[in-house]
Amino acid sequence: MPGPLAPLWFKSSYSGGSGTECVECAYTSEGTLVRDSKAPTGPIVAVQSHAWRTFIRHLAQQA
Repeated sequence: MPGPLAPLWFKSSYSGGSGTECVECAYTSEGTLVRDSKAPTGPIVAVQSHAWRTFIRHLAQQA
């Protein structure tokens, strides 16, 4: 039986354009993973789905 799939990381649209403030995200069945794109083997923050939706909704209201 195959193991779990590796997360599909993508660069956040909220990352800075200068290349110095890049955040990558990956969706999972439980929520969203977030990491620093400059340190892909470093720490990963896991955020539950409802908290992530609230966070994104808040960001959209600030734009």
